[in-house]
Amino acid sequence: MDTPFSSGLVWLRRDLRAHDNAALYQALKHCRQVHVAFVFDTAILDALPRADRRVEFIRESLEELDQRLAELGQSHNTQGCGLIVRHGVAEHEIPKLAHQLGALAVFASHDDEPHAQLRDNHVRGHLADHGIAFHTCKDHVVFERQEVMTLSGTAFSVFTPYKNAWLRKVNDFYLKAYPVERYAQHLAPRPPALRQPVPTLQDLDFESTNLQALRIPTGESGAQGLLADFLHRIDEYGHRRDFPAVKGPSYLSVHLRFGTVSIRQLAREAHARMQSGSEGAAVWLSELIWRDFYVQVLANFAHVGQGESFKRDYDAIHWDHGPHGHKLFEAWCAGRTGYPLVDAAMRQLNQTGYMHNRLRMVVASFLCKDLGVDWRWGEKYFATHLNDFDLSANNGGWQWASSSGCDAQPYFRIFNPISQSEKFDTEGKFIRRYVPELAALSGKSIHAPWLAGELELQAAGIEIGKTYPAPVVDHAEAREKTLARYAVVKKKAA
Repeated sequence: MDTPFSSGLVWLRRDLRAHDNAALYQALKHCRQVHVAFVFDTAILDALPRADRRVEFIRESLEELDQRLAELGQSHNTQGCGLIVRHGVAEHEIPKLAHQLGALAVFASHDDEPHAQLRDNHVRGHLADHGIAFHTCKDHVVFERQEVMTLSGTAFSVFTPYKNAWLRKVNDFYLKAYPVERYAQHLAPRPPALRQPVPTLQDLDFESTNLQALRIPTGESGAQGLLADFLHRIDEYGHRRDFPAVKGPSYLSVHLRFGTVSIRQLAREAHARMQSGSEGAAVWLSELIWRDFYVQVLANFAHVGQGESFKRDYDAIHWDHGPHGHKLFEAWCAGRTGYPLVDAAMRQLNQTGYMHNRLRMVVASFLCKDLGVDWRWGEKYFATHLNDFDLSANNGGWQWASSSGCDAQPYFRIFNPISQSEKFDTEGKFIRRYVPELAALSGKSIHAPWLAGELELQAAGIEIGKTYPAPVVDHAEAREKTLARYAVVKKKAA
């Protein structure tokens, strides 16, 4: 790309920001005129529920991005700059738009998800038919694909050595921001026919959600507000992050997912504070490195994105796929298992699209190792309901919990939902918020209400089996069944 293109098109996907945007920077640097587009891809949208917070989050973020692009253009005396938004099948819309605009190159950020790889290959072919180049670049991770490898040149499958190699490799070069503003004079005014506002949800055949009621901030400004708030308390992150009733996390996961914040900015902040001695920043940076780790797992071990266990021997596990398993799964989905912390976590997910990281591990372990239900069912349910759903992290987390993944917890490590509740929600504050029918119970009894005395249950207005379900399984018995179930894997591997 040494010779500038006369015209280029940036195709935004999971990088919905103007600042520190790798694809936008590359296009502005190498093209004399640059247009910026986003496609509401019906190949993805058609499978979603009509009320989906993610679609609303994207739409709201695009409105801000449209304004930001207009401001960047105006700062260089160019009027009419902004976002071009399309609604249709992306692999058709992008080549058509590029041809319409006379673009000689299309720029986008990498996406290693299987469906995205297939889509991009089709787009590359369609563009080539018109003599248009397709350039993609790294953006949503610090290190990707084969950038961090073992000494033998293979991909890492264990996190700690990957993290150590990541930390040895990282430096200011990898964490610096792309100076988009330096080349903003190359932003092109949109043709009059393409100066359309961002479509409404109704235009997209979607409905409004409770996104606004939940006060989930959107766009670059929303991400920066959350980051500023978190940096005031980052030193305590390591001590507070495991308690769902405490304001401990950054709450930036949905912004990372859709790229309304740059991973380089977050890693830069964490790395600098870690070097200054902040233990909380070191823990947070480790979580960001986990994100890179799972992305490179997806890129280097394609079978994990195709419904297979990372450890293929674990595909021999006999999960309960019958009517009983379906009944248990439905109880888990609805937050009606009889285990308060599990139920509170699932109800939080259903009501808000968010679930605390500690609770993701608890409910995943419970589904696989207490209920004997296939982890893929849980993975799919999370994919539908999580605001921050990301294939690599979601798959990695579920395979970690089921012990089938890379660097997963041992199969015999089975979270006890009662002791987890007692340890991480000691006073029951989180449970009371999402399982209000248990609110009158004492802090001790709320973790296992079926063990409470009859008088206390009556005083709290609770009747086990009616106002609140009895446990769908006995944890001790379920644990023994799980050990037997996983023995099949041990036998096959021996």
